[in-house]
Amino acid sequence: MSGARVLVTGAGGFIGRWSLPRLRASGFEVHAVSSRARALAGMPEFREVTVHEADLLSMHAATGLIRALRPSHLLHLAWIATPGVYADSPLNDRWLDASRALLHEFLACGGSRVVGAGTCAEYAPSGRGPCIEGLTPLADAAAGGVSPYARCKLALGGELGRAARVAGASSAWGRVFLQFGPHEPPERLVPSVIRRLLRGEDAPCSHGRQVRGFLHVADVGDAFAALLASPVEGTVNIGSDRSLTIGGLVEAIAARIGGPGRVLRDARPAPANEPAVLVADATRLRREVGWTPSFDLDAALEDTIDWWRAERRR
Repeated sequence: MSGARVLVTGAGGFIGRWSLPRLRASGFEVHAVSSRARALAGMPEFREVTVHEADLLSMHAATGLIRALRPSHLLHLAWIATPGVYADSPLNDRWLDASRALLHEFLACGGSRVVGAGTCAEYAPSGRGPCIEGLTPLADAAAGGVSPYARCKLALGGELGRAARVAGASSAWGRVFLQFGPHEPPERLVPSVIRRLLRGEDAPCSHGRQVRGFLHVADVGDAFAALLASPVEGTVNIGSDRSLTIGGLVEAIAARIGGPGRVLRDARPAPANEPAVLVADATRLRREVGWTPSFDLDAALEDTIDWWRAERRR
């Protein structure tokens, strides 16, 4: 990708920072945009990356950045992701509008390839096997019961593909499943269990029978970078097809940490209407993009626990 210039939105987020090393290694001139650019200075992931500070919810700022940089590639990861808030937040509609403006300005300025970040919530909950691109039914926003987050992501994914085709550009939509790792918000499942057990406290959980597939977040970011550098078009699941139960995951964490803290099953209600099974079919990612994860589950857990141990010592 020598000579190609990529703009990465959401570069300071949980996933975005992990896309940068592969993009640099692939030969891209990497430009990252964040609303908190100064806080990212000195972080190892941002070496040899030009960081721009901008509020992408300001359409003037977003289109101005595209016009100034004229990137050949766009990796759009920015969105509201606040745990417990993002699914129903009215900011989803603002992010949809801002993302549309960013996309159309990118294409109008001659951009050649764009990859956006979708979500496994775009699939209709079935409780059956792995979600397969183009085969597993999607959530029906018109029928109701679909979160604003999923509705807006579905709308953007469809528009991204159509707009790119009209402009003669290449596009892909990475549908993200489940991940954990360093820098995850502490109230999420994996860090909340780790932090409690590291303090010697019990970790209350639900029944734990939910079946899931998890990736280390560094692999998620790396997969997005690989997808952007590839010619693959359309929807591609960014997730693991190696499934386990939530209970199995938290028990594996407890076994690694040891100490007096215990995992307490059935101490919390399971979220209402959550699918019994949520696992990606990763065939396209593996065969067409040519990407496989660097972390297996054991290595992912060890790395994450070590990171939270280091955070406690700070």
